[in-house]
Amino acid sequence: MIVDIEPTKWWQRIWAALIFFTRLPFWRIYQPPKACYKTVVEHWPLVGWLTGGMMALVIYFGSWVMPYSVAVMAAIICRIMITGALHEDGLADFFDGFGGGGNDRERILAIMKDSHIGTYGVLALILYLALLFVTLLNMAPEDAALAVFAGDAYSKLLAGQIVQFLPYARTEDTAKNRTVYRRIGVAAGISMFVQGVLPLAPLLYIGITRATMRWELVVFVPCIVMYFLYFLMLRRLKGYTGDCCGALFLLVELSFYITVLTQL
Repeated sequence: MIVDIEPTKWWQRIWAALIFFTRLPFWRIYQPPKACYKTVVEHWPLVGWLTGGMMALVIYFGSWVMPYSVAVMAAIICRIMITGALHEDGLADFFDGFGGGGNDRERILAIMKDSHIGTYGVLALILYLALLFVTLLNMAPEDAALAVFAGDAYSKLLAGQIVQFLPYARTEDTAKNRTVYRRIGVAAGISMFVQGVLPLAPLLYIGITRATMRWELVVFVPCIVMYFLYFLMLRRLKGYTGDCCGALFLLVELSFYITVLTQL
């Protein structure tokens, strides 16, 4: 059984997730107990409703008043500003660590903790952002809006499972954010599943009614990508870090969008 260090309420845990995963000033309104930050992964998909929803709005309504390519770029910038490039920082550190650390676990961890960005990190960010931009650009605005709303939450649901599969690779004292996420219990797991899957419904409904989308590919290809990244972390790191979570989310999400594009 999973027990909190101190009793917390569900709304406090959601508030902590909003503070942790965004740079919006929720902390000015209320600061939840420290124990809530150990549960933020359980509400990560719900935060995706906010970040993915904002991207969707910018893409859809932005395409009415500006060139579609500009709307897509504005949507990407909007999410980066909301999250403070939290996940992109993780992606760069992940590629620097795994690219330059070889099979040396301690070297990988040391590189990932270094605040400087290396060649692998720069290339990863350039290629990721280019692929994301081109993939969304090749969708119709309404399809792209539905895809980002669904993909953000669903990919966070999948990425969050890493805390179940692997131990944290560092100690709480040496973690960048001084927080080690707790494992997810049954009730929290059900809640997390609902948070991640509900935004998928409109996209899958439209895809199925068009008879062009194979929903099983949209759902399972990101799972396969998540499995291979999990296996890489297991073999090279024997655990995960916060940077791994950020990179895992972005890469799984990108595979989701590419799969959606092939089915439209």
